[in-house]
Amino acid sequence: MALSLTILGSNSALPTSDRYPTAQILRVSERFFLIDCGEGTQMQLRRNKVNFSKINHIFLSHLHGDHIFGLIGLISTFGLLGRYKPLTIHAHPDLKGLLQPHLDYFCSDLPYHVIFSDLTYDEPRVIYEDKKVIVKSFPLSHRVPTCGFLFEEKPKEPNIRKEAIEKYNLSVPEIVAIKNGQDFIGEDGEVVNQNELVQLPPKPLSYAFCSDTRYYRRVIPVIKGVDLLYHESTFLHELKDLAKRTSHSTAKQAATIARDAEVKHLLLGHFSSRYKDVSPLAEEAKEIFAKTTLVKDNQTFELK
Repeated sequence: MALSLTILGSNSALPTSDRYPTAQILRVSERFFLIDCGEGTQMQLRRNKVNFSKINHIFLSHLHGDHIFGLIGLISTFGLLGRYKPLTIHAHPDLKGLLQPHLDYFCSDLPYHVIFSDLTYDEPRVIYEDKKVIVKSFPLSHRVPTCGFLFEEKPKEPNIRKEAIEKYNLSVPEIVAIKNGQDFIGEDGEVVNQNELVQLPPKPLSYAFCSDTRYYRRVIPVIKGVDLLYHESTFLHELKDLAKRTSHSTAKQAATIARDAEVKHLLLGHFSSRYKDVSPLAEEAKEIFAKTTLVKDNQTFELK
């Protein structure tokens, strides 16, 4: 099991000379998911050698420009590259009305279908699921309807120990039953505990994305114990009043959420352009939650 997150953009509102607006590519169980699509996303995808054809789902947290202005260009490029597989965009219902005129004018001959999957913002919901991955959306608190995303690997079945198959001469139906949690009963009536017969798989990995949002404690039970949390940290805590007015978070507030949710590791991003040096945000957060890292554009985080 493995999870890989590449930061394509880490800035808020405006691009700077070294920080693009928000976009991330998440690879989990061999699936590639694009999270938000700020200006310059396709350039960053190329810079990080991401295969465009692998991206079948885009998740947009909300409809502010710094999170979606790269979308129409990316859709057009997909078409020019001869894409034929459908592309599903998970976003606010308003996106289709906003984007369709652009698709009709600039992309009328797309060789693939764009599918709009509407998000809701009242409670956590499963928005994507297959045999290996489940994705949930959950409400955040911003100036417009906004949600975060939780990506979780599904647990794998335990593996039967080879020596156990040989020792007890296990049949295929018996192996299936043991994998499903049953103990084994031998011909002599001996009960062999399932734990003695199997090797447990690695613990499934999880990633949560929280941007943009004010300090919002309702996310804590949703993201409890995740392996990796990305949480916006637009401002230092000395600007907490500004953060509240603009519905953003401070680094200290992000760290407090991470601590109380008992996550394994916190990533801070969505930095205000006022900060050329963002290291003070890390210093502030680490006073609350030591396992904190500031993200940088083109940086990859891997969990195994």
